[in-house]
Amino acid sequence: RTSGGAGGDGDDDGDFTSLGKNIRDQFPTLQQTVQDGKTLVYLDSAATSQKPQVVLDALNSYYVEANSNVHRGAHSLANRATERYEGARDKVRSFVNAERREEIVFTRGASEAINLVAQTWGDANMEKGDEIILSVMEHHSNLVPWQQLAA
Repeated sequence: RTSGGAGGDGDDDGDFTSLGKNIRDQFPTLQQTVQDGKTLVYLDSAATSQKPQVVLDALNSYYVEANSNVHRGAHSLANRATERYEGARDKVRSFVNAERREEIVFTRGASEAINLVAQTWGDANMEKGDEIILSVMEHHSNLVPWQQLAA
């Protein structure tokens, strides 16, 4: 570690504490106290991730101002929803340095994404005799699609 980290004041321990508190303060759910007045700690992010206030605000804005099917209508709400959706794809495209927005595919979660990769890229690129290497530490949701592809 070096001095003058996130907090910029040169106090190493304070910098990390301030950074952690700053991030934690962005998540309304984590402001609760639970048993015996202890601060809530949530470690089950693989099942459900808590959302920072900026995400909650964006979700609320979408549901209030643009709640409609994307790419499926010619009315104002559908157009607004599509613009926001494609705008998000453009931001992700830029962030990951993809060439085109069409390279960005949103899924409901990691399991669906892994299944999609195995069923599309895997079907198109894997051949009989190819090896799929996985570790014993893989989550079940990352084993099954590859086992099905290899069958």
